[in-house]
Amino acid sequence: MMIRTYKAWKGSNIFLFGGRFIFGPDARSIFFSIFLIVAPVVVFCVFVARKLMDDFPNNWGISIMVVAVVITFLDIVFLLITSGRDPGIIPRNSQPPEPESYEGSIEMLPGQTPPLRLPRTKELIINGIQVKIKYCDTCMLYRPPRCSHCSICNNCVQKFDHHCPWVGQCIGQRNYRFFFMFIFCATLICIYVHGFCWVYVKRIMDSEDISIWKALIKTPASIALIIYTFVCVWFVGGLTVFHSYLISTNQSTYENFRYRYERGTNPYDKGVLSNFKEVFLSSIPPSKNNFRAKVPKEAVIAPRSLGGSFAASNRGKPMGDIEMGGKPAWDNEGNFNNGYENAELPDVSPDLSRILPPESTEERNVLNNNNIKRSSWGRRSSSWEMSPEIVSLAARIGESKRVVDGNNSNLADDAQHSQSDSKL
Repeated sequence: MMIRTYKAWKGSNIFLFGGRFIFGPDARSIFFSIFLIVAPVVVFCVFVARKLMDDFPNNWGISIMVVAVVITFLDIVFLLITSGRDPGIIPRNSQPPEPESYEGSIEMLPGQTPPLRLPRTKELIINGIQVKIKYCDTCMLYRPPRCSHCSICNNCVQKFDHHCPWVGQCIGQRNYRFFFMFIFCATLICIYVHGFCWVYVKRIMDSEDISIWKALIKTPASIALIIYTFVCVWFVGGLTVFHSYLISTNQSTYENFRYRYERGTNPYDKGVLSNFKEVFLSSIPPSKNNFRAKVPKEAVIAPRSLGGSFAASNRGKPMGDIEMGGKPAWDNEGNFNNGYENAELPDVSPDLSRILPPESTEERNVLNNNNIKRSSWGRRSSSWEMSPEIVSLAARIGESKRVVDGNNSNLADDAQHSQSDSKL
């Protein structure tokens, strides 16, 4: 069965319009961000810009409102582009890369294969500088240079900068320039609205010949906008300045916060002018993922069976699943408990050496020899078969147990007869 890639996607992303748009798991924050942008602009146009239209000749006053609307529109467009496109996700591997052989001395028995391992890091040379890349256990790949795994979206992102909760998406190689334009336009809106609010206050002061405090009282909308834009400009304006510095030095927020190049040379720094050209004038690499492509649906892996029956009765959960907290054990009544409630006894014979004590040294030696051979039974056949030694041993133990039980019952009968005779 074939399904779309976005339906089988293992990340935490949200897809819209048949996989044409990809968002982060916190995509609902976009609506809040849009509200924070649009609401003050609407208040500005209604209570400030509309009253300043008559103060400029040749109908130039309407341009105050037009400019505010245009910048706001561009800011929302950059927000949606940043949030709705692939930030540079690296596709996952279906299986881990081939491991390297074990390097070192280890004592191995005849017939054993040496243990294999995957190096946690590898070293690359970039512009003459040694750079380490790490192995990602989730995506089962060695991350390319400047790539990092986002714990929120659960993806490895090329040139990962950070995960922005205001746009609900990772910021990476393919949407970084749009993110910068988004915060830059937001900074322009704050400065623009803040400035024209003071212009309107000045107009009231000159027309009515009153003080600045009385003029502010006459326009409460201007007071609210002045305070709001003053607070916001420190946030978005500070981000704009900070990311301008990162672009000029060709760093990411992730690298800067980890002091990646504090003591060494940045192998990606090409100079201020070339760094800005790389971000704003270079071509954006195509996405490595085709979310609308059809891929075969992964088949559900059935639990392994032993002797024609499932190894566990709870639909494929292994006995004693450590991840789920279950611990296999034998209870006081001799029943097997695999760590889950209402679990049934599996059709797997328990190890007799663990529940029946050996009667003699010969029997103990037989049990020990069969414990060594026990691991090879499952490889020789699909069902578990007991060797003749174990069958005969179980028979002797069962017979001795019956003899003991018979003696105990005879003693009990004699005690009852003697008690009845004493009563008579």
